Amino acid sequence: QRKNPFSNDSRLASKPMHTHRGDPTYGRPPEGSQTEQRGKDAHSHVGKEVEELCLIIRSTGEVGEDGHVSVTFGQLFETYVTISNKVVGILLRARKHGLVHFEGEMLWQGKDDDVVITLL
Repeated sequence: QRKNPFSNDSRLASKPMHTHRGDPTYGRPPEGSQTEQRGKDAHSHVGKEVEELCLIIRSTGEVGEDGHVSVTFGQLFETYVTISNKVVGILLRARKHGLVHFEGEMLWQGKDDDVVITLL
């Protein structure tokens, strides 16, 4: 439509044709677009789920000698799965942000039930 001489859509004419690597807008939705807003909303929602997970770890876990609260993955899974089925994804996000620590790259129900998750 951008190249269509019969198009009266001025929104298309104002947008750049292509962005290139190194351009600050590369790989990002246009500012003010619904896509950008959906991304912000999703980021906020996941942040709230991470906070909720940390609160559950704090309430179900036990304080160790180092002062950190710890819980096993099996215990956390049984508690959190009634709230959300995304417990592993939320744990990975929390670890990425430095809020929790556990060994291994991924946790599997049954196999990793004894892995200790520490709230930092």
